[in-house]
Amino acid sequence: MPKHGKRYQEALKTFEKNKLYEPAEALNLIKNMPKTKFDETVEVSIRLGVDPRHADQQIRGAVVLPHGTGRSVRVAVFAKGEKAKEAQEAGADKVGADDLVAEIQNGVIDFDVAVATPDMMGTVGKLGKILGPKGLMPNPKTGTVTFEVAKAVQEIKAGKVEYRVDKTGIVHVPIGKVSFETEKLLGNFRTLMDVIVKAKPASAKGTYIKSVVLSSTMGPGVKVAPHLATQA
Repeated sequence: MPKHGKRYQEALKTFEKNKLYEPAEALNLIKNMPKTKFDETVEVSIRLGVDPRHADQQIRGAVVLPHGTGRSVRVAVFAKGEKAKEAQEAGADKVGADDLVAEIQNGVIDFDVAVATPDMMGTVGKLGKILGPKGLMPNPKTGTVTFEVAKAVQEIKAGKVEYRVDKTGIVHVPIGKVSFETEKLLGNFRTLMDVIVKAKPASAKGTYIKSVVLSSTMGPGVKVAPHLATQA
């Protein structure tokens, strides 16, 4: 049996597998591949010249994409008093303290991103084994542990995405939908690449951006020339 379906095989015929493309050209190829029944997400995968086993080479953070991600993000905020009110007014989908912790401990996790005020982290820490494996634990490095809850909620709703190098040295980040105009996808791509380049640790030696691949949810990856991916 073939590993991939007919649509995927047809998509492979639309480009040269080992060619290194210019970013806009790669995005246009993805947009013109045979369509699925849903609006696929466009993702960039960046192989970095870092060793994630070393703490000083852990690449992690967040960036607000100028044109958003095209998806609706549900935000939960752990806060009390005025900060809880701020979060609600900013458009948070869920706001709570001990009650929200209890809800999660009972298995109800109906949000995509969690934000917490620093004073709540002692309580939220109880959820480490539940939220940690799902990548939902608030973290200062991604701006999700903050007293500026309104700003955090608004940025997440506007298209803030997290990036984190995995154990193989690759960063996977969504940059929009196939239905986006190429210029918007390119703008998001450039913004992300700029942040990744600036995040290069001083201890990383040799080539930093080793490879860049763009792909849609159900489609094959299109290789991008690393030196062109990092140009403004």
